[in-house]
Amino acid sequence: MDWLDALDGEAAAREAAGLRRELRPRAADGDPVADLAGNDYLGLSRHPAVLAAAAGALLSFGLGATGSRLVRGSTDAHQALEDGLAALLGFPAALVYSSGYLANLGAVRAMARPGALIVSDAHNHASIVDGCRLARAGRDGVETVVAPHADPDAVRALLRAHPGRPALLVTESVFSVDGDLAPLRELYAVTREHGALMLVDDAHALGVLGPRGAGGVAAAGLAGAPGLAVTATLSKSLGAAGGVVAGPVQLRRQLVDTGRTFIFDTALPPAVAAGALAALDLLAGGEDLRAELRSRAARAVDRLRAEGLTVSDPAGGVVSVAAPGPDEAFAWAAACLERGVAVGCFRPPSTPDGRSRLRLTINVGLAPEAFDEALDVIVKERP
Repeated sequence: MDWLDALDGEAAAREAAGLRRELRPRAADGDPVADLAGNDYLGLSRHPAVLAAAAGALLSFGLGATGSRLVRGSTDAHQALEDGLAALLGFPAALVYSSGYLANLGAVRAMARPGALIVSDAHNHASIVDGCRLARAGRDGVETVVAPHADPDAVRALLRAHPGRPALLVTESVFSVDGDLAPLRELYAVTREHGALMLVDDAHALGVLGPRGAGGVAAAGLAGAPGLAVTATLSKSLGAAGGVVAGPVQLRRQLVDTGRTFIFDTALPPAVAAGALAALDLLAGGEDLRAELRSRAARAVDRLRAEGLTVSDPAGGVVSVAAPGPDEAFAWAAACLERGVAVGCFRPPSTPDGRSRLRLTINVGLAPEAFDEALDVIVKERP
């Protein structure tokens, strides 16, 4: 059997298991779909101030960054964005990446010292899982153990079982699949007890939780705490693209000097950096937007539970709705799209617990009546 036959066989097995994925391009203008699948929580991706800032930088710098940050890819837009993110997140320094995925890969590897034990929450995003794998590559003694989801006592037991060993706890704040909130204060206290470091992926909390939308770490009162660093994407509440690592100045220096996912990657386009910076200003003053997001999340939960559906308790803008299985989840999402409503469809292996569900991401840029009509469609098309 040649390799293409093998790929065909694997594709057929995925099809039989209900794990087929499809790319569905959307129109640039006049898209009639109500978007409850994307991550533009605050509707900033099309805000006039954001588009104007991006357009100005596009004319000044051109389409791309033309190189890595250490060659010719750094601009004043990147520096201003890093300064703004560090100030909002409450850390001395920040470093911007071209994606949140690469930010997580770089941060986990930089913080997992030689011989370290990495404790990773069972529901962590794939980028964290891959960061843990990368941290082990070519380094003796680095080991990853998976902790039960959002369980400080389990983390404590794992750290106690490895006394005297350098350790790193990695968790999301608002988890990307079910939208629940990690017990960050309790987890941080455990790391302090054992001299461990802690890395928090704040991707789904930035802009949604905390003072001025500073995220889950800030909401927990841990911004700038010793032994703690934060990652986030710029592609959710900021409506842009890219990622960030925020923490001590020494961590930023380590990433710039040694981080392969930073050094050898073409920089975030300056127009995107400038647009993200404009969005950051709007986000910090966006209490009305955050209040509307909370209101819509609560409305979605009440509406769907009233129909007997099993729905998560959202800490931010992620609402998870259980589906009977992968085939049913796929058919449900497809039926919603046929009716003009885009929803996320999460199936194994993308789900950490093996359960299929729809994921709704609240978008306050959607008109209120369109949001309520989208909920009606989801109910009507249930399996």
